[in-house]
Parts: sequence; structure tokens; C-alpha cells
Amino acid sequence: MRLRACELSVRAGLFVHRLWRGGGARALLGPEGQAGAEMEPLLVEQRHANLMFLESPVGVGFSYTNTSSDLGKLGDKITAADAYVFLLNWFKRFPQYKHHEFYIAGESYAGHYVPQLSEKIFDGNKHGPKENRINFKGIMIGNALMDDETDQAGMVQYAWDHAVISDRVYADVKAHCDFAMANTTAACDQALEEYFAVYRLIDMYSLYTPVCTDGSSSSPLAKRVGVHGAAPKIFSKYVLNRLFDHHHLHPLKTHQHLPAHGWYMRPAGYDPCTSEYSEVYFNRPDVQAALHANVTKIGYNWTHCSDVIGKWNDAVPSTLPIIRKLVAGGIRVWVFSGDTDGRIPVTSTRLTLNKLGLKTVQEWTPWYDRLQVGGWTITYEGLTFVTIRGAGHEVPMHTPRQALSLFSHFLGDKKMPPTAFS
Repeated sequence: MRLRACELSVRAGLFVHRLWRGGGARALLGPEGQAGAEMEPLLVEQRHANLMFLESPVGVGFSYTNTSSDLGKLGDKITAADAYVFLLNWFKRFPQYKHHEFYIAGESYAGHYVPQLSEKIFDGNKHGPKENRINFKGIMIGNALMDDETDQAGMVQYAWDHAVISDRVYADVKAHCDFAMANTTAACDQALEEYFAVYRLIDMYSLYTPVCTDGSSSSPLAKRVGVHGAAPKIFSKYVLNRLFDHHHLHPLKTHQHLPAHGWYMRPAGYDPCTSEYSEVYFNRPDVQAALHANVTKIGYNWTHCSDVIGKWNDAVPSTLPIIRKLVAGGIRVWVFSGDTDGRIPVTSTRLTLNKLGLKTVQEWTPWYDRLQVGGWTITYEGLTFVTIRGAGHEVPMHTPRQALSLFSHFLGDKKMPPTAFS
């Protein structure tokens, strides 16, 4: 469970807000991270939106708490509640943006964060005081963890379809793992151990790009602190339990490290060492001064994945009920998927969306990025799904131009380009 970086990017003369959130509890993106580095110059040029990055929950990035016990209470519920309070207070501080259209977007664990925060806003607008109403219009989530059962089944199927795992490993996982069950068996754990072993060699988040080989922490063999608690099922059962057992570690001793191939792994992208560049940049005193960040001088460095969060207390098995609620309430919902991501692959997302049972309005069809097919799209009643060819877990980092097209068509409530253009 992680969230996005909290620097606020507001441009005069723009009329649309978008809150970008993301990944897992301890990892994040920022204006110089995957989403920001590529989208920022494009958005400045195209004048599409004021873009706000929120570092959440506390303990991520420059966000902090004066009460250390708060770090042991974190979970989906508190994260959504805190983010909603932040938004209400932000709009009170900057009332000139109060009536502008407001959208929320993110990726990965934002499949929890975005719907859960959206539900807070939706319910607050409906039942709360008038002065707290937000002009909330839509959400967009990419490579998003939405449903444990289908997300996990799709991961394994995708790995086999893309020649990552052997026939035997695939057959073993299918035979021994029931992703609808809350608990795994010893046989399932063993099968998953072989499945995950492959992703220590290649980048799970971008199958066809190089891994970082500079000896830094974004390498597949790098070490990262584990988080225990209510993580998505495969990762809480396999990574957080069996790896602790195998390495004779205790999950609460946060100075101990594990191989970084679990749900908490920092995302990688086209330049697999981007995380390291960003961490150097955001820890520079002149950069922090320019951003008016870290004014309280927190006692740890800015990192993509927080080492101070050691427990996650609650995580729902599916956010589909919330997505159904938002669709029924007239909130624009777009889901997108980079098709080279193995962590929450397009296969998982298609299986998940099928669970919604929405009526198809426009069948599967290509969309174009100039003269080339940019991906595929299908329109359901109240929801649009878009794939992006050649993009990994972080679409804006891998394919920034296509991401901008996706972004602008979402904001404009327009279909993706159906024909080639120059």
C-alpha cells in the first residue's frame, strides 16, 4: 500500500484538478518520479490540469506524524479518512479552486486508495454539509489492484502466457492454489515460491526492460524492509510469512531486510534506476527548500518506499462494490492497463472487470497513437477500459505520449482516437 508524493503543482489559468495517488503502502511517486517526470512537461505544454500529488499515509515521503503509535494503526480505512480530511482542509485553504472539476487517479494499490477516497467524497457530497462538497467528477486507475481473487489468478496466467514460468510451475499453482480462499496450503506456498523465484531475475513490473544493475535497491536482488499485516493475500501469505520463516526474521524488526519481490517492491520503469535518482534529488537541501518540504526536519531520508511503516491493519479483498457504487452514481470511471506489467497485468484487470457484469456499449477495438495502434479499448455502461501497448506498471513513465492521450481523453470524456492520424 503506498501513495503518491505530496508536492502540489498548481498552474494559473487551469480549470481542472486531478489528485494522483498510487501504489502500495510504503512506496510512492512524485513530480520527479514515474508519473511526474514524464507527465509534468507534457501537461505544462498542453494545459490539461492542475496536478496535485499527495504523500499518504503518514510515514510516506515527507508526510509524518508527531505520534509514533500512529504508524502501527495504518490501513485502508485510516488512509482514506485522512486523505478526505486533507482534501476538505485544502479546499478551505484554497477556496478559489472549490468549484473546479475534481478527478482522482492513480495506479497499483490505488485500486484501493482511489475508490475508497472517492467513496468518502461521494458520500460526503450526498450526506454532508454543503460547505464540504467537492465538485467530484471521475476516477482513473491503472494496473490497479481491485480484487484479490482475479488479480492473483491473472498474475499467474499472464506469467505463463508470456513465457515467464514453466508449464510445470503453472500447473502446480493451478492445482494447489485456490485464490478465492483466505488461507493457502503448504503445497500452494511451494508452488508460489517457484513462481516468484523467476521475478528475482527480471522486472516483474516491466517484463521487457532491463533491471537496475548498479547495485542499488531497485535491483531485483536488492533488499527491502518487509511490511506485515493485511496485505493482498498472495503477498501476505507468501512473501510476508514464508520469507520471514525462511530468513529467520521477525516482521516487526524493521532493521531486517528481505529480497524485494513482494507487494511492497518499489516500481521500476524504462530507466530501472529512476528511484535512485529521485531519492538523491529529493534529499538535497536546496530542493527541499524550493518545495517548502521537510520543514520539520524529519529524522529519515525521503525514499520511494518508506522504512518506517511496518504494519498494515486492514485491506478489503475487493473494491468492486465501491466501483459499482460510483458507476451507479454517475461518476466517470476509467481503468487502464500497461500490457507488459506482470504485477497487476492486463489479464488480471480483464478478469476483474468481467466480475462487474456491466453491459458492453462498444466492443473491443484498437485506439491510435498517431499512425500506430496505441492499445485497445472497450466501453461498458459507465466504465471505460483502455490498454496501452508496451507500457509496464507505470504507464506515464514507459509511454508518456500515449499516457497524455489517455489523460486528455479521460478529462474530456472522449473516446480514444479510433483511427490513425498524423
